[in-house]
Amino acid sequence: MNSKASSIAVVTRKKASDLTARGEPMVWAMGGSLAFGLMMVMGFLALIFWNGFTAFWPKPVDVVTLNDGRVIAGEPMRAESYRPTQEALQKLPAAVQAEIREHGGLASRTLYRIGNYDYYANDFDWVSAFDVKSVAAPKDIMLVERQEWGVLIGRLTSLTIDGKAHSNPDLAAIDAAHRKARTLRAERIAIEKDELGEVNREINDLRLSVRRAEIDYGTGSPEMKAAEVHAAEETQRLNGQFETLSAKVLAVREKEEAITVTGAEIGGQTKDFPLGNFVRYYAPNDLSLAQKVGVYISRWWEFLSTEPREANTEGGVWPAIFGTFVMTVVMSVLVAPFGVIAALYLREYAKQGRIVALVRICVNNLAGVPSIVYGVFGLGFFAYVLGGSIDHLFFPERLPSPTFGTGGLLWASLTMALLTVPVVIVSTEEALAAVPRSMREGSLACGASKWQTIKWIVLPRAMPGIMTGLILAMARGAGEVAPLMIVGVVKLAPELPLDGAFPFIHLERSFMHLGFHIYDVGFQSRNSEAGRSMVFVTALVLMALVLALNTFSINVRNRLKRKFAGDKF
Repeated sequence: MNSKASSIAVVTRKKASDLTARGEPMVWAMGGSLAFGLMMVMGFLALIFWNGFTAFWPKPVDVVTLNDGRVIAGEPMRAESYRPTQEALQKLPAAVQAEIREHGGLASRTLYRIGNYDYYANDFDWVSAFDVKSVAAPKDIMLVERQEWGVLIGRLTSLTIDGKAHSNPDLAAIDAAHRKARTLRAERIAIEKDELGEVNREINDLRLSVRRAEIDYGTGSPEMKAAEVHAAEETQRLNGQFETLSAKVLAVREKEEAITVTGAEIGGQTKDFPLGNFVRYYAPNDLSLAQKVGVYISRWWEFLSTEPREANTEGGVWPAIFGTFVMTVVMSVLVAPFGVIAALYLREYAKQGRIVALVRICVNNLAGVPSIVYGVFGLGFFAYVLGGSIDHLFFPERLPSPTFGTGGLLWASLTMALLTVPVVIVSTEEALAAVPRSMREGSLACGASKWQTIKWIVLPRAMPGIMTGLILAMARGAGEVAPLMIVGVVKLAPELPLDGAFPFIHLERSFMHLGFHIYDVGFQSRNSEAGRSMVFVTALVLMALVLALNTFSINVRNRLKRKFAGDKF
């Protein structure tokens, strides 16, 4: 018996010392999985941050002389190894062929941003290392960012002001002329967008008023005739204003176009350019550190405060930032009451049974429906059914052109609210269930009604959990793109949903969104290389915007938690 007991004790000690019995492999596996997941997340964030923050840093411009005598100038973007074709290898000297064979048949090449699209009809060019004769970095090479045709790389050889040419102008003279030209350009654009835009809007309103009188009172009615007379008189007056403003625009344009500069690309071809079309210019090979920082900050300010240009591959994303922010806020305002009310009914009022259980299953399943399905539903129900009905009831004079009967900010926000409402319902139910039953019973025992108990006892203590659901809903809603492509997001929105025209907030308008902007620049632009840096920068801004909204919500949630920190749950 003693020997048997000792054997059992030995086996027991052996099992206790076994790593499998103690679960050590699973602990290491779970810890490794967590570490691997964190590494992937941190690597992804590092990729976005690095490419986003360095995108606007000014790069040098290389002047590359090739073996065939050609000369190109451009910013080196990236280098890579590639395998040349046999036909290309046969044209190379024997020494170069041998060197390539030594490297496994691979050669290196560099992608240069050569700009000058109006010269070359191409923005980028690959240069193989074996084709390069020499590389220089002259300090007089200029890089010019323009409103149209992308960047210009070359030299500014002449400045013309009011027909008087100045050869080899210095930067001070160009700067003074540039400020004057940009002022004239801003004045012209302000007249075209604001004053002429207001005149056109009033003329259109007069036309619609006649159409409205025809619908309300019938064709040929006294009311319609009176509306026609009034519209004719006002239109005549407005046409006079339009002609006056058009003449003013023409005069300003002539002054603006009288300030030109002659640009010569590296091969010697020259063209005259309106100086007001230049956004910024600098000599990249002759910049001090302070000047590079100035260019960097200037580019960031332009990116955050202006409209996009060049098919969204240059310029700013201010309309997309504004549209994303407004859509997310409107979505949150819409989803919060619906989600909380639905959860309150399911948890506090509905009789628990099979029907309520089925409803909860349906709510949970809604979170797994593909987002594009919500977009199709939003377009069909919100835009075509609700929006079409609104147009027939309140805007019949605008038909067949829809007002609310097409994609817009309101329908996009409602669609995203419908997409995220299951998250809010589930989190709200969990938060309500976490409030102790004793608090409810104590409130009822003191004479409070059920609604008073919910309003003053349950909801305040469940609010941190409700805010958690709202934070998750905001994060998902701000990043979704597929539904928005159907119900309101466009490539370029000429008008913001908020302006100075009554009713000031125009929820029926289409809008721009940072998520769609990333997709459009990365996959729909004519040159993906031109939008490569813009993709990372826009992704960085989208992450920053979501972080800012979430930080605000988390701050509110933490305040609520501290307020009820003394309560025992």
